[in-house]
Amino acid sequence: MKSADDTLREELRQKVALLPDSPGVYQFLNAEGVIIYVGKAKNLKRRVSSYFVSRADHTRKVQVMVRQIVDLRHIVVSSEADALLLENNLIKELQPRYNILLKDSKSYPWIVVKNEPFPRIFSTRKFVKDGSAYFGPYSSVTLQRAVLELVRGLYPLRTCKLNLSQQAIARGTYSVCLEYHIGNCKGPCVGLQTEAEYAESIAGAKNILRGDLRPAEEYFTAEMQRLAAALQFEQAAHVKDKLEMLSNYSSRSVIVSATLTNLEVVYVLNDEGASFCNHMRIVRGAVVHSFTFEMRNRLDESPDELLAFALGQVFSEGREEGIPQPREVIVPMQPDPELFPTVTFTVPQRGDKLELLRLAEKNCKIARLEKFKQIERTDPDRHTDRIMAKMQKDLALPVEPRYIECFDNSNIQGTNPVASCVVFRDGRPSRKEYRHFNIKTVVGANDFASMEEVLTRRYGRLLAEGQSLPDLIVIDGGKGQLSFAFSALEKLGLRGKVSVVGLAKRMEEVYFPGDPLPHYLDKTGESLRILMHIRDEAHRFGITFHRQKRSINFLKSELESVPGLGKTSIDRLLKKYRTLARMARTPESELAELIGASRARILLDFLRTRTASRPSD
Repeated sequence: MKSADDTLREELRQKVALLPDSPGVYQFLNAEGVIIYVGKAKNLKRRVSSYFVSRADHTRKVQVMVRQIVDLRHIVVSSEADALLLENNLIKELQPRYNILLKDSKSYPWIVVKNEPFPRIFSTRKFVKDGSAYFGPYSSVTLQRAVLELVRGLYPLRTCKLNLSQQAIARGTYSVCLEYHIGNCKGPCVGLQTEAEYAESIAGAKNILRGDLRPAEEYFTAEMQRLAAALQFEQAAHVKDKLEMLSNYSSRSVIVSATLTNLEVVYVLNDEGASFCNHMRIVRGAVVHSFTFEMRNRLDESPDELLAFALGQVFSEGREEGIPQPREVIVPMQPDPELFPTVTFTVPQRGDKLELLRLAEKNCKIARLEKFKQIERTDPDRHTDRIMAKMQKDLALPVEPRYIECFDNSNIQGTNPVASCVVFRDGRPSRKEYRHFNIKTVVGANDFASMEEVLTRRYGRLLAEGQSLPDLIVIDGGKGQLSFAFSALEKLGLRGKVSVVGLAKRMEEVYFPGDPLPHYLDKTGESLRILMHIRDEAHRFGITFHRQKRSINFLKSELESVPGLGKTSIDRLLKKYRTLARMARTPESELAELIGASRARILLDFLRTRTASRPSD
């Protein structure tokens, strides 16, 4: 019988197994529900699982911490840099026992465009509310310095701390410095550059800091071409390096943003019979809390009802923790204004608030996927029932697609045309039912006619033998292939009796008979995943058969050039040995038993001559 500790460890291992292979932040909680450690990870599953395996390099402190873990949470973000920034925010806010505590003076650096005449652009770790614009933060000082270098290299801007008011410049109290003489500044301090011209450079620099690289890329591209045309290749190569830096540059993160203040984000996802809510709290522009929880639908509640319930849950928990009700909440849809009259609800259309909403949506989808993985492991029948019901709904089928067949053609410039049919039962491959077809009536590369022939043969035979028909037929291709396939089914009298769709490769578009417009399924949904899986299986199976057939035809042509070997002897040899190399290694006496002594001797002489004539490796 398992002890309570063993049961807890098993539950934790199961939670770790369900973690995504994504960047993010993880939190460990003790028996009191207190977060005792916050960490970042490039791969959440790999990093968190390392704590729960026996390792000699674990310090005593880590071992003590692991023994106190009774639960874990995680937050998925877009990049490793965002994970680093979010970890920084959460450690400052929560101050977990086993983390190195961070001081405000060690916050991440920003780039500021100072609110002053002829603005300077420089690095800072402090916010001053004087109208200046802040960009970042940067998880890497190296990246920040590269961005500053890039901005200053493209736009000659001043770095001095002089007061460049119009009166000071007019008095003529300043003189140009070394930065002017080496081309890094245009001398606004002595009136050699107007404020309007300088403002254009500042606007261009702000575009780069916001992440809009197009103006700079266009400038650098034109400059590189100009230098190359003037045969100034060294300078052109230097500009090319700047272009490469631009292509690798990313400046923005919504994990910490100077454009946000104090607000909360509540996102509700209701899909496939499961509902999840992600709640994020933003304080002074930084995400300091993110948690995803599941809601149990009882009466098929509408999205509005689920959002209202989630908001009530979030606000009530906040009151219990002594957190006042927020003034602004970002939501995916407007709730009933009478429920929360003192709160401003925002449904963003662009900008950082929309990116925060998308991040909350991503965490809900990850939680949903983890839930379904858990069901798949513990209750596979329920998992299959859910997927089949989802596919029936997504594809508007009359019945659940428990039995699916998919067809694909394969040929190279019309040679050795073949087709494949693969079968899925309950969303899984049934490989024993896979079938190959040699195209018999079509000459040349005509995929449409080949598809019509194969379907006619396949379902004509099933009808003749009284076998069951599939719930869904998937055709590898778009409107053209689907049209010929549907024509073949009509001729067999199967219209309305079997559902058929086409799946185009380029955009994963789903086509239905008689509808010229494609249908798009959720790119992350299981319906499209199963359709793509069966399509890829049909392609793989068909390509394998096509290669085998080409190889056999090549061997036949080789053996047909051996004097004295007829069709019967060639078929016997191919059936038993499959390759020329195996025939060459076979004793003459064994070959003689199969095709006769004289033909065996002639064949071995031919194979030895063929081997000797080939160039050595």
